[in-house]
Amino acid sequence: MHIGELSRRTGVSERLLRYYEKQGLLWPERSASGYRHYQESDVDTVLRIRRLLAAGLNTETIALVMPCVRIKAGNLVPVCPEVIDDLRRQRDRLTQAIEDLQASRDLLDAALAAAPLDLTA
Repeated sequence: MHIGELSRRTGVSERLLRYYEKQGLLWPERSASGYRHYQESDVDTVLRIRRLLAAGLNTETIALVMPCVRIKAGNLVPVCPEVIDDLRRQRDRLTQAIEDLQASRDLLDAALAAAPLDLTA
């Protein structure tokens, strides 16, 4: 299938599909004239990429773990033991980012609570 059909079937723009290829996440065959040709399995690959991105992973990490992650019943399921530590590190990174954002929100809440009610006086 051509890039337009893969885009329609996955809901991912052609531009993003080209980006995934550049990041080493997709490997379409090329015709003599340079057109990309995707396999049926690339639909699943794109959907896995989208799920991994939604889980907070960057494309570099996705390239490492994607061969060992499947989607079953809508959930990401690691199928290789060696990716468990990578996924735990990513989860810890996300947890720290959430904690940092909550601390920032708390600072703003405190600043707003300390503000006088009528600043025009």
